[in-house]
Amino acid sequence: MTAAVPAPPPIDAGLEALLRRMRLPHMRRAAPEVLATAKAQRRDPAEVLRALLAGEVSGRDRSPLGTRRARAGFPTGKTFEAWDERLSSIPAPAQAALRTLEWIGRHENLVVCGPSGTGKTFLPEALGQAAVQAGRHVAWFTLEQLGVIVRAHRADDSVTRAITPILRADLVVVDDIGLLPAGPDAAEGLYRLVDAACEKRSVAVSSNLHPSALDELMPKTLATATVDLLMHHAHVCQTAGDSIRLSQALAGKGVMPLS
Repeated sequence: MTAAVPAPPPIDAGLEALLRRMRLPHMRRAAPEVLATAKAQRRDPAEVLRALLAGEVSGRDRSPLGTRRARAGFPTGKTFEAWDERLSSIPAPAQAALRTLEWIGRHENLVVCGPSGTGKTFLPEALGQAAVQAGRHVAWFTLEQLGVIVRAHRADDSVTRAITPILRADLVVVDDIGLLPAGPDAAEGLYRLVDAACEKRSVAVSSNLHPSALDELMPKTLATATVDLLMHHAHVCQTAGDSIRLSQALAGKGVMPLS
């Protein structure tokens, strides 16, 4: 049995009070172990100070990242670490261009459409995660969630006011359009979002339908206006082929073998 490693002694109460007053929480948490190690190994004071400051900087870098990721509301947490570009029908050069995220800086849109299971949700989420990692803000919605926002604010005519905070994000993703019928509130929510974001923010949508077929989901006039705004500065990626999820399931991947 491995003996438990004793916890380092707490730091001096006066030093802890100073670190609290100076709002250095990450340094305060790291200090007991760093100082105990420094004493045991007779480290140079400058090296100790450097280690404490590096811990504070690293902790501060992680905190905003975690906040941006939580606020984005990603559905699964998938990133490009799990993405295999060889399994996607989207051309590799197009994938590489999107991964630069330069299109977000130019306020361009992204449309990913195709059958279920071909990566049309995975790609926008991985791009969104990369954007968050790069310091940008992302907001993730379904069409139904936009409909809920419209319904909740229709009575007092505050729909426009409700859409405005969403546009604090650099990239707004609307996922799985066309999977379920779109009610009038959801259709209006999509139009209002695309209209308000036009040339100010990037909107990415994933859909079972090509944008030209959106009039199957919403009134033709509203669909035409939405598509016109969405496609004005848009990258369109069409996925194809069999479901990657189904292929992996049939090959026994993605689950632990039964013993």
